[in-house]
Amino acid sequence: MATAVKLVDPKDNELLASLEARSKQANLFFRAMAHRPEVLKNFPPFYMAVVGPGSLARRIKVLVYLACSYANRCQYCIASNLPGAHKAGITGEEIVAVEAGRNEIFPAAEQAALRYARELTRTANATETRAALAAHFTDEQIVEITLVIALSNFTNRFNNGLNILPETGPSS
Repeated sequence: MATAVKLVDPKDNELLASLEARSKQANLFFRAMAHRPEVLKNFPPFYMAVVGPGSLARRIKVLVYLACSYANRCQYCIASNLPGAHKAGITGEEIVAVEAGRNEIFPAAEQAALRYARELTRTANATETRAALAAHFTDEQIVEITLVIALSNFTNRFNNGLNILPETGPSS
């Protein structure tokens, strides 16, 4: 099935071409976002500020991102984040547990983050799970977790809304 919008060809957008050259692969998310060049220009630095190094372990960021992506059934984000999950030390069994919404195999801090991610994704409020984070995370880390959840929900909705799937589009 085709995307809901025509994807921008990297030959027609210098920034897009540069981003794809650096990553050495086509990025359908960026090819859609390239319809708004100013957004495309500012998105990668924002994305890296959220998911890059911070006060929170990379593993927790990836778990939270995947929990949101599975909850939203965003196939593009799931496929895009699985390689990073393995690099962050997340096992196949843990990925299956995240997909199934099962928390019992994770340490208490990760369970709290996963419950919060799922509730915030479902309700956009998370009143039931937010307080539990304080037992495991600093305020800075709670903000970081919330930023990852918000970013994941943004990319999930962008991809799902425009029907961007991992197997669609050119593979240049």
